[in-house]
Amino acid sequence: MSGWTEDEMPRLDGKTVVVTGANSGLGYEGSRAFAEKGATVVMACRSVERGERAADEIRRESAVDRGDLDLDVRECDLASLDSVAAFAEGLGDDYDAVDVCCNNAGVMAIPRSETEDGFETQFGVNHLGHFALTGRLFPLLNNAEGVGGDARVVTQSSGAHEQGEMDFSDLNWERSYGKWKAYGRSKLANLLFAYELQRRINDAAAGDDPERGDPGLRSVACHPGYAATNLQHRTAEESGSPLLKAGMKAANAVLGQDAATGALPMLYAATADVDGGAYVEPGGLMNIRGTPTVGRSNDASYDRADARRLWEYSEEATGVEFPI
Repeated sequence: MSGWTEDEMPRLDGKTVVVTGANSGLGYEGSRAFAEKGATVVMACRSVERGERAADEIRRESAVDRGDLDLDVRECDLASLDSVAAFAEGLGDDYDAVDVCCNNAGVMAIPRSETEDGFETQFGVNHLGHFALTGRLFPLLNNAEGVGGDARVVTQSSGAHEQGEMDFSDLNWERSYGKWKAYGRSKLANLLFAYELQRRINDAAAGDDPERGDPGLRSVACHPGYAATNLQHRTAEESGSPLLKAGMKAANAVLGQDAATGALPMLYAATADVDGGAYVEPGGLMNIRGTPTVGRSNDASYDRADARRLWEYSEEATGVEFPI
């Protein structure tokens, strides 16, 4: 375990950081930390109203003078590909570059529903929405000086990826549905995407096509361990089960670490000297607590055939292609 804390983050003056799900939990703490280090933080939120409340709270509670915190709240609903496209277009109108994109937002173990575009919600939000967002922001990432010489795409997964299985005959759970199995698949998809993106970056950098060249980009995956956030509360509320509500509350109290600590792997992946394709996780008890370390996800997450197949499906499903 590294003992690394956000105090060791470099200054980020002049950098632009996009954080999805920025109004609560890990996204809120990440937005605060990036802003306190001098970055312009684009808080990408499904609800602008909740995002503005979160930004006001960061300004009010931060030890840094509120005038020095640059927070830009914008609507981005990952359950709508049109919303993702509009967000990226607006960002392109107002910014020249994005130095870090944190694919952080997510839903967990909810009853089956579908996104605006007809995808199972956990797969649609956690994976496809972020796939489309990253692809649409690629020109801005490609323009960035980045952090440590490269722009960063940081994709938030979960230890639950170990329970995930890819079934390409039923990615959207139309034949059967298990909410925890669907969550695990979405988190495995996050890792397959993160690692495949880095492979394609490596291929572009090693190739002899001047139109492709070196994108100057790193794709890094992370997971927060067991962080006590409103993700668990939402899961419990939507279940309608008093027993699950009590169990979630007890687990948060006994096993959970606070959201600020849970955000450290994302902050480390975004700013520390880590290789593209790394997997950053808590280094303490069973990798559910503690400060960040570089570890290894399960074997299925490194399956290149599944990663390519998922990538091809995601391009077709979202209509977004990456220029690499």
